[in-house]
Amino acid sequence: MLTLTKIQTHEKEYPFIEQLLHESFPLAERRDDDLQRDYTDHNPKFTCYLITDEEEGKRILVGLMTVWDLDGFHYGEHLATSPNLRNKGYGKQIMQRLRELYPDTFILEVERPTDEMAIRRIGFYKRCGFSLCEKDYMQPSYRKGGEEVPLYLMYAGTDSIDNQFESIRDTIYREVYGVK
Repeated sequence: MLTLTKIQTHEKEYPFIEQLLHESFPLAERRDDDLQRDYTDHNPKFTCYLITDEEEGKRILVGLMTVWDLDGFHYGEHLATSPNLRNKGYGKQIMQRLRELYPDTFILEVERPTDEMAIRRIGFYKRCGFSLCEKDYMQPSYRKGGEEVPLYLMYAGTDSIDNQFESIRDTIYREVYGVK
């Protein structure tokens, strides 16, 4: 059974989380390790989940998910499964579990549909019950002097985010990226 467990940096599985972040997200798409560790251990709005499964009595490290508890919605920042477990149905199970944990408005960022992988990712999230908001959204840089990334937001748990788009965007910018 798939399990999402809140994890902190002193736990023995945390190196798996950090390695998976490095393998799955380029430097421009994640924060520095020290800040990630600080948020994991000390930011009450931020939760880092270790995702595990049980097979024949053995615990399998499946992946990670980071979630922010923000003003009236939750924001899923990073989701990754272990490379050797990809394309085995875990993504759908993870999204189902997340929707059980967070039935209210849940927001994700996705690449714009400019290549096959981005189109497939958007399709995956749609099959998991998310809708695409095509309003212009620029992901701020995780680092000073870094590049912004043009993305879209996807959402579940509400019929639309059109009326709240600016508020959601500004909250993510302020809380997640430190943009004032």
